[in-house]
Amino acid sequence: MEDSRIAQAIIVLAFAATLLRLARTLPWQNVIASAASIAILSGIFQAIGASTGIPFGPFFYTEKLGWLVFGQVPWPMQLLWVVILLNARGVARLILRRWQNSPNHGLWVIAFASLLAGLFDAGVEPIASHANHWWIWKPSRTTLLWYGAPWVNFAGWMVTSFFILALTTPWLIDKKSSDKPPLDFQPLIVWTALMLLLAFGNLTHHLFAATVFSIATALAVAFAALFR
Repeated sequence: MEDSRIAQAIIVLAFAATLLRLARTLPWQNVIASAASIAILSGIFQAIGASTGIPFGPFFYTEKLGWLVFGQVPWPMQLLWVVILLNARGVARLILRRWQNSPNHGLWVIAFASLLAGLFDAGVEPIASHANHWWIWKPSRTTLLWYGAPWVNFAGWMVTSFFILALTTPWLIDKKSSDKPPLDFQPLIVWTALMLLLAFGNLTHHLFAATVFSIATALAVAFAALFR
């Protein structure tokens, strides 16, 4: 229960920090619309996934992370998707900033953000499902498992993230400003901090492979974002 309360607090704080950052450059109606769209769409996909196994694989949520919205999805999960997707998009823009004038730059940002979302999920799965049982994986036909999570789960995260970001990105574009936006490192700080928190949590549960993965991913992404 203590881990759940800590996770809830971290998610809420990260959610608030993410929206306040966006509000510095976008009207509040855009911020609210984008966050609400991500929360609703991710909630729908998660509910479908818990009911049918598509697109993440066969699993179900427990109430250990929080009460279940419509009996399916813990309430912090929608906020977590908002945090991950918006900050992953910000990190992707940092990494790809040298190519911001190239054709299809926006699609590349969405694709790279979706990859980052998949990497985050790989970091969160061990502590969330394997250690704390916030969700439970049912038996799967595949033998390619990461702490109980089938490989299709990570593909599902990336495809779902791409779809949601493709629909919500128009809300995240400042159409009134013609100035080149200044570099914003807050998404990188939030994303890296969350990955390192996952590394610490995995370490406390003696999940050493997951700890190494989370730290290595955080460092690699930070290097790519800072030194491009």
